[in-house]
Amino acid sequence: MGTAPGGEAVELRVHGVSGASADKILDHPIVVRVAGDRLAGFYRPRPETGTAGGAAAGVAVEAYRWGSLTAGAAVRTASMLLLLPFMLGNLAIWLRPRAADRFGLLGALCRLLAGSLTAALMLAIVGVTVNLVGWQCVPYAQCRQGRPYLSWLVALPVGPRLALLSLIPLFALRLCWTIGARSAQAFEGFSPTSAEPKPSELTESLATPGFWDDERITSWLRQIHVGIGAGTVDVSLLAGLSSGKNGMIRIMLLYATAALVLFCAALLCLPVPTDRAQARRFLRPLWATVATVTCLSLAYAISTRSVDEGVVGQLPGYEGSTGGLIATQGVLLVAIAVVTLARTPKKRSPTESRPLLRGLGTPVVSAISVSIAAAFTATLVFRVADQLDRGYIPDPIRPNPPAYGPLQPPVAYWWAALAGVAALLIVTAAAGATVLLTRRRRRILAERIVDRDFPRVPPDAAARVNLVRTAIARSQVTEELGPLLVVFFVVSALGLATVALDLLGLGPTELVSRLSGQHDIGMLAAYVTDAGIWTISLLVVGLVLVGYRAYRSRETRRLVAIVWDLGTFWPRTVHPFAPPCYAARAVPELAKRVSVLAAQGPVVISGHSHGSVLATATILQLPPAALPRVALLTYGCPLRRIYARLYPAYFGDQALCDLGDRLDWRWRNLWRDTDPIGGPIFGHHRGALPSCGIPAAGDVDVRLRDPRAVAIDPTDTVPPPVERHWPYHTQPEYQAAVRHLAEQARQASTDNPVAGPEPPPP
Repeated sequence: MGTAPGGEAVELRVHGVSGASADKILDHPIVVRVAGDRLAGFYRPRPETGTAGGAAAGVAVEAYRWGSLTAGAAVRTASMLLLLPFMLGNLAIWLRPRAADRFGLLGALCRLLAGSLTAALMLAIVGVTVNLVGWQCVPYAQCRQGRPYLSWLVALPVGPRLALLSLIPLFALRLCWTIGARSAQAFEGFSPTSAEPKPSELTESLATPGFWDDERITSWLRQIHVGIGAGTVDVSLLAGLSSGKNGMIRIMLLYATAALVLFCAALLCLPVPTDRAQARRFLRPLWATVATVTCLSLAYAISTRSVDEGVVGQLPGYEGSTGGLIATQGVLLVAIAVVTLARTPKKRSPTESRPLLRGLGTPVVSAISVSIAAAFTATLVFRVADQLDRGYIPDPIRPNPPAYGPLQPPVAYWWAALAGVAALLIVTAAAGATVLLTRRRRRILAERIVDRDFPRVPPDAAARVNLVRTAIARSQVTEELGPLLVVFFVVSALGLATVALDLLGLGPTELVSRLSGQHDIGMLAAYVTDAGIWTISLLVVGLVLVGYRAYRSRETRRLVAIVWDLGTFWPRTVHPFAPPCYAARAVPELAKRVSVLAAQGPVVISGHSHGSVLATATILQLPPAALPRVALLTYGCPLRRIYARLYPAYFGDQALCDLGDRLDWRWRNLWRDTDPIGGPIFGHHRGALPSCGIPAAGDVDVRLRDPRAVAIDPTDTVPPPVERHWPYHTQPEYQAAVRHLAEQARQASTDNPVAGPEPPPP
């Protein structure tokens, strides 16, 4: 039933990252949930307990709390840390300079790189279980001495022993599958906003129907990654039995498993089927093939009773597999960088935002995902090897005594660990230099702003003015850190290129020893390499401790969730084992609630910080009938300052102008110079010029002076605080903006009445 245009106006607040509580969003101690559930719900002040803090007269306030989607269960939040490389691999594709992907080339390269991350995980677990334990440790009495949990394995023939240990990486692969499937049920089971047919890849625009319904793509990729992971384990197992009997059968199985991996890699390059039934018909034979090949490989290993164990060193074929995989990742990173540069617009208009990462966002984040994955895998292999060696770290310069066995990780992991340390040190030094070199320029800008805002400063407020000047200067650092990530990409790519030395069998210490011709210098290089590996290991262990802390501490869990709030906003179209996309529920849920409220009266969507991004995505998914009664208020908003520069294809200038047109410019954006995150959308500031060519765009941005004053008010005891990023709703400009937007929406709805169902009583 339709509703009169004079219905109740609602301000719907959407919080930013870190999972704010409903009472904090509403600034009211007693709240009640009126829709949704404990993971994501809509709240209002309990009736007859007063209004929400900062509420405008005649406007009801409602809050949407979505933070528990990422910071809810402790186990889920802690486990997300281990999925960090997958999350970054999925995030990379969304930083592309253009939404259009000609021939699907960039998407195919990113999916291939994501497939290599799955293979790297499986190779690392194989390296621990099959290579270090089953092949290098168990055959040696000194290695298994005092370890009853390993001693019983020596009674098994080599083939059955390796087959048994191969079940561990297969179990880990199954665990990744389970996590991905359960996350789809928990967060992505929300119905799409449109029943229109979906494109093969939902990367066109945030306004694409069904943009946030990514389960079709995720389920397709999940099956393929299982094939890649299982095939990697099968190839490693069969290659390790190279000197067993029935060689012809082994070779045939080895070719079959290698063909399976290559076939899955080829599938990653193809468009995703648009029909779920068609995808299932195709994936069922693939699943049967994976299961059959894996069972046959395990059966062959179990039947192989005698293997030449005189082979000293790595499991046959394992060294080449790790080196080849890391080299392949380096080639893919270079290819992604080349394609990204080719797609980057060569000329930009004076009003267009400059990309934060020089247009290299996709390869930079891809390189970071590969580097973190290398750190994880190298730490796992080295720490297990160190444990088996009882604290001694062998290498070609310092081998183990013969009775202990070789217990050497692959040379590729030594190079990868050193590359990660080098990249970390160089970027840290570059960050420090950047902050120091830009300090004067940022200070001058801050002085200009302070002189404009506070032209006459009492002598006793000089210290306060200096504090404000420092806060403004520090807020400018956000614009300076982009080039550092480009440096990280270049250093990481060069580091991966050193893996080519692995093909010659040269590790870092052995290379230095040969070049110098002196054993002492080689030993020094060995100790430096050990220090680098320990540095990487300590960083990874620290990350694990953060995960453990997140399991026990709610506050730490909220801090960890900030990373996932930013990284899991986008649908999973590259890596299916990445943490789930919470926006797949939040955006359709918000769109549904706003549509229901708009059927009753004007709605002002009020988004703070990252909440403004969710609000933008929601408006782009709203049905046309609801738009006349909707207005947008953003504050502490990173849309232009960060998102338009990180994601130019989806939040660029054209997208922001289209958003204003969609709302008929019922939009206000509050910002402060002291805010390190938020900024103006269309106004003069930090190189942002008026754009869109529409006069109404110049009215969007409303600058707030912060602090309100530097002197102590006669009625107060302390000067006004420097509020930076929060709060905004306590300012009179906030209430004025809400009233103005509500009136605009009410006036627009008079000419465009909304017909729809009556909403349930709150």
